[in-house]
Amino acid sequence: MGMPSRQRRLLLQASLAAAGMAVSTRGAAAAGAPLLTRPISSSGELLPVVGLGSWITFNVGNDPAARAVSTEVVRTFFAGGGRLIDSSPMYGSAQDVIGDALARLRHPNTLFSADKVWIGSGERGPAQIEASRQLWRVSRFDLLQVHNLLAWEEHLRTLFAMKAAKRLRYVGITTSEGRRHGEIVKIMQTQPIDFVQVSYNILDREVEQRILPLARERKIAVIANRPFRQGDLTQALASKRVPGWAAEIGCTTWAQALLKFIVAHPDITCAIPATSNPAHARDNMLAARGPLPDAALRKRMIADVERLA
Repeated sequence: MGMPSRQRRLLLQASLAAAGMAVSTRGAAAAGAPLLTRPISSSGELLPVVGLGSWITFNVGNDPAARAVSTEVVRTFFAGGGRLIDSSPMYGSAQDVIGDALARLRHPNTLFSADKVWIGSGERGPAQIEASRQLWRVSRFDLLQVHNLLAWEEHLRTLFAMKAAKRLRYVGITTSEGRRHGEIVKIMQTQPIDFVQVSYNILDREVEQRILPLARERKIAVIANRPFRQGDLTQALASKRVPGWAAEIGCTTWAQALLKFIVAHPDITCAIPATSNPAHARDNMLAARGPLPDAALRKRMIADVERLA
């Protein structure tokens, strides 16, 4: 998720100051490197490994200035090669803010729209989905997910029927903060879903035990939410010097390194950091270019972050 602008700004400043001009040069080189993508397991369609979340950061109501900034975040995201934008009816005004941004940007044709159904009544699911679609101002969603497994049996029936009727391309389920993993595994084992969305970051790695191997076995794409623990992790690291290994993977900031740790796992399809600052959106998208850490470096990264955070 995102973090307050001042905290992220301090993080960027501290990281760049510690790394010096040589790291800035490497960052410029990374900006020109090919975009890293992963295939959606059920189809082979390629997605950039970094997407855009909207929890909290896009819940700005009708404030014109805040909406203009959100549009710039989306513009910067697309300029960096991004495609997947994720939202939910749970996120306040975020869906409408995304729809407004897409309209202002003349509906970029590279968009991969990912939303959710989040209502306790299966019968009311279709109406909520249609309301979400109208807020996004899209003809159909690419991906719809049952948010936090609420009424998942009823909603999955609706989503599978939409997919069969070609009114939806992919079906998924979500959870957050490590909740209900046992039920997630059960659904993955028994339902023909295309995506699962779970919390995964350098400190929260429980999904490596069962969910990620099962996703590989069942050919289910994985979206990683809470990559920065909703800003808590990057805030904890803001005053810490970026270790020397960051240069090995072309990173100039902690945020880039934390994202590269996530997407280096071969079973992660896409991570979805959220932000309300265009500069941070650009910084995040740089993590989708250049080298990724290997297994040995990932272990070093874990040790350093556990010590520093």
